Amino acid sequence: MDDLPPLLLDNVGLTLPSSAGPVEILRNLSLTLHQGEQVALVGASGSGKSSLIAVAAGLEQPSAGRVELFGQDLSKLDEDGRAKLRRGRVSLVFQSFHLLPNMTAEENVAAPMEIARKAGAMEQARLWLDRVGLSARARHYPHQLSGGEQQRVALARALAPSPALLFADEPTGNLDSANAKLVADMLFELVDQTGAALLLVTHDPALAARAQRAVTLRDGRQVEPA
Repeated sequence: MDDLPPLLLDNVGLTLPSSAGPVEILRNLSLTLHQGEQVALVGASGSGKSSLIAVAAGLEQPSAGRVELFGQDLSKLDEDGRAKLRRGRVSLVFQSFHLLPNMTAEENVAAPMEIARKAGAMEQARLWLDRVGLSARARHYPHQLSGGEQQRVALARALAPSPALLFADEPTGNLDSANAKLVADMLFELVDQTGAALLLVTHDPALAARAQRAVTLRDGRQVEPA
């Protein structure tokens, strides 16, 4: 299974209900993300980028087409099966950090490893906080951290389990320019080091240019080759 692409989308569509009738969010999207590959997903606000991440990660069911993670057709798995497939192999980083407010930085980083029953979760969490320059903040709670620090904790939490696939949805979108550059530098450095495949959603052309290739969406359609 590990020789298969971490992610394959084949003619994926997503239609959602609304008060005005069905709305087509994604249309006939195909994309293959190979092991260790870094792909940026770009396009204007409302073009379907975040929806594509949700579908690709198995958080949203497509209305048409096929999504495979590590060779597994997600339509053949129930919610528990999709969660089990992602566990320890797929991580996500969001624009709004999503740290657990009642946990310290080190506890937030350790949480997914503890869920996956990996030994030495707290020790690994401290090592990863050191890698993102936050050893001194390990026992601070999210409300005691700046936005840039929270996103670095989120990045450590995502990469500590050694995932094969990382989804990053506007990871610098809530940060000032200095922190955005710091987080972007860490993201690409750590992804290079771990060998994880990366699907990055961004509206920042400079950030997109750091990926190996870019896929552009417009009105839910792909306008650049996969």
